[in-house]
Amino acid sequence: MNDKGIGFYKKTLVFVPGALKGEEVFCQIVSVKRNFVQAKLLKINKASKFRVDPECGVYEECGGCQLMHLRYDKQLEFKTDLLGQALKKFKPANFESYEIRPTIGMKQPQHYRAKLQFQIRSFGGSVKAGLFAEGSHRLINIDDCLVQDELTQAIMNKVTNLLDKYKLPIYNERKISGIRTVMIRRALGSNQVQLIFVTSNPVSLTKLVKELTLSYPEIVTVAVNYNYSKSSEIYGQETEIIWGQDTIQEEVLEYNCALSPRAFYQLKPKQTEVLYGQAVEALEVDKSEHLIDAYCGVGTIGLAFAKKVSTIRGMDIIPEAIEDARKNAESLGLDNAHYEVGKAEDIIPRWYKEGYRADALI
Repeated sequence: MNDKGIGFYKKTLVFVPGALKGEEVFCQIVSVKRNFVQAKLLKINKASKFRVDPECGVYEECGGCQLMHLRYDKQLEFKTDLLGQALKKFKPANFESYEIRPTIGMKQPQHYRAKLQFQIRSFGGSVKAGLFAEGSHRLINIDDCLVQDELTQAIMNKVTNLLDKYKLPIYNERKISGIRTVMIRRALGSNQVQLIFVTSNPVSLTKLVKELTLSYPEIVTVAVNYNYSKSSEIYGQETEIIWGQDTIQEEVLEYNCALSPRAFYQLKPKQTEVLYGQAVEALEVDKSEHLIDAYCGVGTIGLAFAKKVSTIRGMDIIPEAIEDARKNAESLGLDNAHYEVGKAEDIIPRWYKEGYRADALI
């Protein structure tokens, strides 16, 4: 169950975050449910031979990663087993006959995440950026994330310094004001970088942006998103480009695609190539067939099939992503692709009522 070890105490199911299969541990019960209990790991009496010391200095505080204490090859086995558990739980038709293939890993499973999304707070007399400790609003300062792309982390460190330098307002949960989140994304194919500053009130970023873009010429887009809500939602509905171009260019499966700041794209560019390649290999379609790309983002995976099928239709709940998908299809010279904003569970039944029959779905 994600990062939780599973054990039994007097026939009661016990979930212990941080414990590994085969370990004997001493733990404290923290929550009692109807069919199970949750516990806090206090001491490992007998460690798994696959337990490793995480290289990250804030691993146990941060909560952003869950499996760094497990050897990487065993992490992959764990993920394969997780899929098997999900099938047994939800029992789709004929799931017993499904072939579950081994998880495909990376040669270098570090610094792979091309999108950074850190919370911003001010404490100790300076601006800090990072993630909240699990289940809390306590910010863990992160200046050297092992899973984050190194360029995005370097830019984030510079941003925090400039926020301090120019004394810009930082988010205060009681006043609901100031810069609350910064998103930085790098396109692996073009090395272009885009930023979003999420703020609860208008702020002047002119001096910061000028100095930042001089330091990092890879930055081609800076946007501001206005989030006036008290909720934990990261983004508000209004996004404004304040410097540079509207999109960055990414490359996948030998074609280019444009990404707006808020458009979804896979977080691991190198593994995205592997993932999409597997889909292309597995899905056998021909020119007479119709395909749906559910929650398509900017259309990347579906567009890989567009020339192999009669039509392709996609949807996503983010309007900017759908606009990107339409532009990407147009730039590729495709006239058989159709995209709409909305939820798959709403749009697909409507298409069906209108007479559209898909032969396959991604």
